[in-house]
Amino acid sequence: MSKGQAYPSFEWVRSEPIKSLNLVVEEYRHRATGAPHYHLAAQDSNNVFMVALRTIPQDSTGVAHILEHTTLCGSERYPVRDPFFMMTRRSLNTFMNAFTSSDWTAYPFASQNKKDFDNLLQVYLDAVFFPKLDPLDFAQEGHRLEFAETENTNSPLVYKGVVYNEMKGAMSSPTRVLWQSLTEKIFPTITYHHNSGGEPEKIPDLTYEQLKAFHAAHYHPSNAIFMTFGDAPAHEHQERFERLALHRFKRQRLDITIPDEQRYAAPQAHVEYYALEGQPRDAEKTYISLSWLLGKSTDLETMLTANLLSDVLLDNSASPLRHALETTDLGSAPSPICGLEDSNREMVFSCGVEGSRPEHGQAVEDLILGVLREIADQGVPREMLDSMLHQLELSQREIGGDHYPYGLQLMLNALSPAIHGGDPVAQLDIDRALERLRRRCEQPDFIQSLVKEWLLENPHRVRLTLVPDAQINQRKEAETAARLAAIKARLSEEEKRQIVRQALQLKERQNRKDDPEILPKVGLSDIPPDLLIPESTARSVRNIPATWYAAGTNGLVYQQLIVDLPDFDDELRQLLPLYADIMSEVGSGGRDYLATQAQQAAVTGSMNANVSIRGATDDPQKFRSYFVLSSKALVRNQAAMSTLMQETFESARFDELPRLRELIAQIRFHAEQGVTDQGHSLAMLAASSRMSPTTALHHQWEGLEGIKRLKALDDALENDEALSEFGAKLARIRDILIQAPRQLLVIGEAAHHERYFGALEQHWHPAPTTTLTPFRVPYQPGAVKEAWITSTQVNFCAKAYPTVAADHPDSPALMVLAPFLRNGFLHRAIREQGGAYGGGATYDGSSGSFRFYSYRDPRLTETLADFDQSLTWLLTEDHPAHTLEEAILGVIARIDHPASPAGEAKSAFHNNLHGRTPQQRRAYRSRVLHVTLDDLRRACKQYLTADQENIAVVCGDKAKEQMQGLGLEIKQL
Repeated sequence: MSKGQAYPSFEWVRSEPIKSLNLVVEEYRHRATGAPHYHLAAQDSNNVFMVALRTIPQDSTGVAHILEHTTLCGSERYPVRDPFFMMTRRSLNTFMNAFTSSDWTAYPFASQNKKDFDNLLQVYLDAVFFPKLDPLDFAQEGHRLEFAETENTNSPLVYKGVVYNEMKGAMSSPTRVLWQSLTEKIFPTITYHHNSGGEPEKIPDLTYEQLKAFHAAHYHPSNAIFMTFGDAPAHEHQERFERLALHRFKRQRLDITIPDEQRYAAPQAHVEYYALEGQPRDAEKTYISLSWLLGKSTDLETMLTANLLSDVLLDNSASPLRHALETTDLGSAPSPICGLEDSNREMVFSCGVEGSRPEHGQAVEDLILGVLREIADQGVPREMLDSMLHQLELSQREIGGDHYPYGLQLMLNALSPAIHGGDPVAQLDIDRALERLRRRCEQPDFIQSLVKEWLLENPHRVRLTLVPDAQINQRKEAETAARLAAIKARLSEEEKRQIVRQALQLKERQNRKDDPEILPKVGLSDIPPDLLIPESTARSVRNIPATWYAAGTNGLVYQQLIVDLPDFDDELRQLLPLYADIMSEVGSGGRDYLATQAQQAAVTGSMNANVSIRGATDDPQKFRSYFVLSSKALVRNQAAMSTLMQETFESARFDELPRLRELIAQIRFHAEQGVTDQGHSLAMLAASSRMSPTTALHHQWEGLEGIKRLKALDDALENDEALSEFGAKLARIRDILIQAPRQLLVIGEAAHHERYFGALEQHWHPAPTTTLTPFRVPYQPGAVKEAWITSTQVNFCAKAYPTVAADHPDSPALMVLAPFLRNGFLHRAIREQGGAYGGGATYDGSSGSFRFYSYRDPRLTETLADFDQSLTWLLTEDHPAHTLEEAILGVIARIDHPASPAGEAKSAFHNNLHGRTPQQRRAYRSRVLHVTLDDLRRACKQYLTADQENIAVVCGDKAKEQMQGLGLEIKQL
């Protein structure tokens, strides 16, 4: 074992190579404070840093969450009011954020640029350990009292604050309410009982003094865990840790631990309520969940065993418990919270149904326990265990990085045991534990004994029934109004004047222009000269065109079948996205869906399909469209995966009608649940839905119009004849696609190249040479002025303008204009002053649209006015040169953002497929670098005009009159 090189203030503890991840984990400890540093040494230039702290709230005021926000609002070395968001503009980062979990708070970032990494490290360390914690920042980010008319003390009091509004939006999600209610009941006495994000009704109870005390008690290096990943050596990081922060601290003995939960002597049953406007309490919108408290997540073998048991029970439709939950008449679909939660100190296993009725609680519990008793008596087939072990191995080997940086994913996997006193290295190196688990699986009663001990004989079980309540929001608003009225009645005249003074001081602070040069930065000269794009090789598989990318995939192979999308009639065209969702969930190859699901789990990591449609680079009214079937597997299973892909594409069966009914119900519930999480995206799509064929289609497929149509379809399928017709329509789509031209994409390690293509030759055959009419999208251009009403306590606002395609000379200016407006005006007006969780602008060359948005926003008309005011600000004020440079940096960072090796290859292939060739992408990047302020102003004047604006808003029922007053058409979602 080689000894890692440590900076003198750190001592080396151990170095553990992890072959399956191609890295070495080096553990060090800071001599003075005891802070551990885990360095994941890897040949990866996308270096990642994270500092995490145990944060154990004892109430639901959101103290840890608000502290996370306030910590990033100015520090000792960087006394500007918004260093975090200012650094997002002065950086080439590949990731910047902060997270509050139930028992930890983490501050991670990533960058491929060494100078940029060092800059961000300076800002992050100063923010975490030496924040200013200004009372005005607490008021802005957490909560504050203001008068509805800021300087009119006779007007009503209102609550404001970014986290306050964020959590009002978060707790509008039934899934979030379900999880919070579940953890409150399963953990009756310890920190997980509380909402670490903050309950909106409790957030105003938090005082500034309590916030400062929480920071003093938790934000110390003796309570911190440092993690780094990448090709920069550990000792270089440690030198900076020491110089920038750690030399100022000594060890503290902190008692920040989580005790074991007190176990119930008998199972519990509880009823809670969530807001669903326009629905009676007896509507079939109830969630029923059964949950158990299991063992500690810090024990690796216990954690892996619990994951295996969860997967055996719930992984796919062939899993016994999932099958029961999908096919029961007691609910429409399995609960959105099904499976194992292993990030807390003690693990929780949950299962249940959604779309049920309150009186079904006992019956659902009996159903679940009945399935478990049957497994305890009879066990499960050995091949099911083998399939789930295969899934654990595949998830261990796969190199991620398409959403979070790969190094950050590994860090987050290791963080939970590090926080709770386990071994983070063991959490990353599970091969030996997996092998021991395989041997335990050979015991004939292995699963039976687990089910008995952990579930059937475990009295710490909670049944939660979550019932819709159409009046709950009104009651909460009335309670809040009464609370505010009572507060106002107690205020002295001086206290009223103080509220006004604070509001004016905060506004003055928000409008203050800090000197950005206090902060470190990278500039245009630090941008890499070229955009790195993987190169491919053209192949042929029995006359089917194929594209091959050699990539470091760590023993996995990725395959896609890409089919030119032919034309369909209107009815079938609307069903295409549902067809893509369903085709890998039904039977194929002569098997029923249960056998097909079992085969997928045995030989693949996943199989899914999608429709890929993007506007042309020269005209957003033109487009290219494809149907894509994707899968991945370990190298040893590549031939079996190819067989399964071919069977899925050519023989997916749509005659299992009850299965189709289940799937549509599940898709509907997932779509409805997602509205309050992605309301800004849905609003932007609606606002631009009459600008191009692609936006029209996406609005009809997965946008607000699509959700509305999906609900109508789900209701219609209660009729057996309609269900049979639906299956027949899906079969027609399959038969049409089979006739279309196709090609293949293969991504894997170069050493297995010939093996991959040898297997493909055995499974694929050319498409018929029939000439098919290309895919068409009939749509009616026009203006959009819409308000979509749903169950939400906050709003999502959008405006959209028709512009130009990517190859137009003005396209780069529009691309830079979006972050320019966000950085200079929208962030301050919508988030800081308006109290929304977020707001900004985007430009999409594929649809030729420029769009404004706000997210979890307490305002409506004022936000729409702020969108317009940002354009006036652009055209009438002077703008320093650095503001343009910052906007350009942001665009380039997004263009250059790295993905996983497989993700980079997929991106290169599909960009090329849609006309974004390497030459086009590099030329576009170069054009972005030469955008001027005059270009921004010219583009604004030409395209973002009042006569071209389109508006869409997602809001609650209480805003209906306000929206009608704006002349918006009201649509009920």
